[in-house]
Amino acid sequence: MVKDWYKGGDKVYVAVDCIIFGFDNGILKLLVFKRRVAPFEGRWSLIGSFVRPNESSSEASQRVLKEITGLDNIYMRELRAYSEVDRDPGARCISIGQYALIRIDEHDKELVESYGAKWYPLDELPSLVLDHERMVADALNRLRTNAQFYPIGFELLPQKFTIPQLQHLYEVIFQKEFDSRNFRKKLLSLGILKKLDEKDKSSSKKGAFLFQFDSNKYKRIRKKGFSIPLFKNQDVL
Repeated sequence: MVKDWYKGGDKVYVAVDCIIFGFDNGILKLLVFKRRVAPFEGRWSLIGSFVRPNESSSEASQRVLKEITGLDNIYMRELRAYSEVDRDPGARCISIGQYALIRIDEHDKELVESYGAKWYPLDELPSLVLDHERMVADALNRLRTNAQFYPIGFELLPQKFTIPQLQHLYEVIFQKEFDSRNFRKKLLSLGILKKLDEKDKSSSKKGAFLFQFDSNKYKRIRKKGFSIPLFKNQDVL
């Protein structure tokens, strides 16, 4: 009886498309590549793959990211399913969007180039195939929402960073300027930053102290069921 239920069913493909954000020299960027298969071969696309029979959509995304960037154990979250009937003229295909945040300075640049991939600033993105531009817009909105309650910035910055660098990242994400004193006071009050005895003197002789994210302390706070409001709604609207 079970076999009869599946017999004769229409074939539907399941794919993953990865919206990969990176932060480079004060600019939020997206990793895209030129599509290698028809339809739309040679046009710019998100990086993706069909889900294999022996893997979940998350595992497929992790495989793709590892193959393209050489990185694993990175911040990645499922966005949503894109299942419009006519979304892919090549076949009936449902895509699971997955967005990821990586530190550009840590990925394998030669590996990325070997796949024909390129980092584009978000405001200079070329036209993307299928519904990939919608996926990027959805991922950016989700990024902004999550950034209010999760220290997403630490996934994009180097391991050591200054408060001004962190502030600039959040200003880029939210497209809004923050008051420097209030931003610094808010972040330090959370107790999730470790101040180092090192300074970044790239922008001034006096320099700015470097910090690191205290992931262990953040995890302990989260276990208590306390959601840290990095920013309130009125701060980012």
